Amino acid sequence: MKITKYILSFIFLLVVLCAEAQQLRKEAFGLLNLDYPGLEKVKAAYDRQQWDEAAKALLDYYRQRTGIGHPDIDMQNIKISKEEQKWADDALEHTFFVHKGYQPSYNYGKDINWQYWPVQDNELRWQLHRHKWFTPMGKAYRISGDEKYAKEWAYQYMDWIKKNPLTEVEKEEYELVSAGEVKGNAENVRFAWRPLEVSNRLQDQTLQFLLFVSSKAFTPEFLTEFLINYHRHALHILGNYSDQGNHLLFEAQRMVYAGAFFPEFKEAGEWRKSGISILNREIKKQVYPDGGQYELDPHYHLAAINIFCKALRMADVNGFRQEFPTGYVNTVKSMIEFYANICFPDYSNPCFSDAKLGDRPAEIRNYQDWLKLFPDCEWIRYYATEGREGAPLPNLSHGAQTSGFFTFRNGWKQDATVMVVKAGPKGEWHCQPDNGTFEFWFNGRNLFPDSGSYVYAGDDEVMKLRNWFRRTSSHNTLTLDGKNLQTTQSVTKLWKPEGNEQILVTENPHYDGLKHRRSVFFVDQSYFVIVDEAVGNAQGVVNLNYHLCEGTVNIDRKNNMLTTVYDGPSNVKLQCFAEKKISMKEKEGWRSTAYRLRVLRTTVSFDIDKKDSDAVRYITILYPSKNTASFPIFKAKFLNKAFDENGVKIEISVGGKKRQLEYKL
Repeated sequence: MKITKYILSFIFLLVVLCAEAQQLRKEAFGLLNLDYPGLEKVKAAYDRQQWDEAAKALLDYYRQRTGIGHPDIDMQNIKISKEEQKWADDALEHTFFVHKGYQPSYNYGKDINWQYWPVQDNELRWQLHRHKWFTPMGKAYRISGDEKYAKEWAYQYMDWIKKNPLTEVEKEEYELVSAGEVKGNAENVRFAWRPLEVSNRLQDQTLQFLLFVSSKAFTPEFLTEFLINYHRHALHILGNYSDQGNHLLFEAQRMVYAGAFFPEFKEAGEWRKSGISILNREIKKQVYPDGGQYELDPHYHLAAINIFCKALRMADVNGFRQEFPTGYVNTVKSMIEFYANICFPDYSNPCFSDAKLGDRPAEIRNYQDWLKLFPDCEWIRYYATEGREGAPLPNLSHGAQTSGFFTFRNGWKQDATVMVVKAGPKGEWHCQPDNGTFEFWFNGRNLFPDSGSYVYAGDDEVMKLRNWFRRTSSHNTLTLDGKNLQTTQSVTKLWKPEGNEQILVTENPHYDGLKHRRSVFFVDQSYFVIVDEAVGNAQGVVNLNYHLCEGTVNIDRKNNMLTTVYDGPSNVKLQCFAEKKISMKEKEGWRSTAYRLRVLRTTVSFDIDKKDSDAVRYITILYPSKNTASFPIFKAKFLNKAFDENGVKIEISVGGKKRQLEYKL
């Protein structure tokens, strides 16, 4: 046993020494333009083949380099949060912060196992290779001056290189969403070298370079290793850009960072040009004329804004803003306007598709960053200062008809009534089959939050969870037999955002033999009446699904009615009416507030058995109130006795007051 322990200890010591060993890599100099201003001493030593002297001169150059700006850090005012400090300290013991959805963080072993996969969720494996704890380690080093952070960072950096060699795999294997298809070294490569993760490291290593370059652990030998590895990363992205979507945007923006921050590389100009070219092309392709990003997901819309803005800020601090045309900048501003219009007074965004709930301080910081790019914009200033300066957008209700996002709004403050409806074209990967769904905010509470996504991709168990949140019946919309939509291509038939009866009429094909027309009336800028019509020859059970927020909800099956009794002055009464017999069912209900976080909530469906070609039609009244004792009595009926392609006419009674609601196309 003792001999075995000695052997294991010796092997581990060899591994550590191997990881810590930094060889002077002569080939690093061949990657650089040694005629670049400031590299004269490096070139002279290189010409004499005095490699040690050349490496030392190169490190001296980088430690003293000026003229290259970085928009993401102020080296004279470095700050570290308690959370970041914990990540840095935990990393010393190889407990790595990888994903907020998996806490406490996992330990990856004294001899780091970069292939450790405790839960078969692809995100946990992919995001390990983003090295999120490296930059906090750099901040901890600069603030404390303690070399232990720099020494450990250099060790982990070299250990990662040695244990994650880049070998060729098929490009499509990088984006496989389920586990098990790829074996051997390729299985690791598809996680460690997926272009999105590579680009993440490409960007963050510019910060880590600044934070650690002055340390003793950052030796001339390590510098040559770093430069070769960094160059390998850039070339990998250049040859393996993602085909589309937000991944392509991230990769392009980070190539701009690489080319701008390391102009000494021979190909730096090509990297920067490549990134800018893609961003200039994709902003026209991925952003609709109304400012919506084509994944139709508020979270990734926000990410796209910040991608485009980060490229602009890097250009600004390094003097190449002119490489972005005016149209690019104007489109970014239209994207910000789109986002402001779909968000609620607490700065949260609807959790449509794979969107996350967001964080108020982070959202305000976004507006503060955007204000730096658009200092004359009064409505950005308003949201950046929480209303203390500037003025809100001049509109209240707003329709982005190409993207299919519609907002009914009676104000911008906490006590406002706001409904956001999603009914647009087919979206990209992060979009869910949820056409017609909505979120409804009243007086400080989101009463009907969307389901969110919970998780992204992985083995069968992970995908089962994802698919539950993603399915159509988990949204505030209509289904047939609880099935997912076959077609997601909504058409706006009418949008009337003014007056006492604001109206949205949208129509989606839904299923073979069954289309869904949803008409939303915003009455007196106070409450909502929704008319749902399921039209076609298809037969089955038509389900009208509603999902409330967490809290106590009283269910009255006899009257097809729900009344909430939440704490605080924000409640709602929902009552559903139909021409045919309704069967009201309470179902399992959840919403996801963040990755792998979910809360229970009340979910019901109003079901009607459709046995023939006659349309199934519902009227739902959604009436919010600050006081649950003040809910009025509702009545509702159709005045047009059958579905009419050209319009609808209904009569409602709220607290004994009758009124007719109608539209004609």
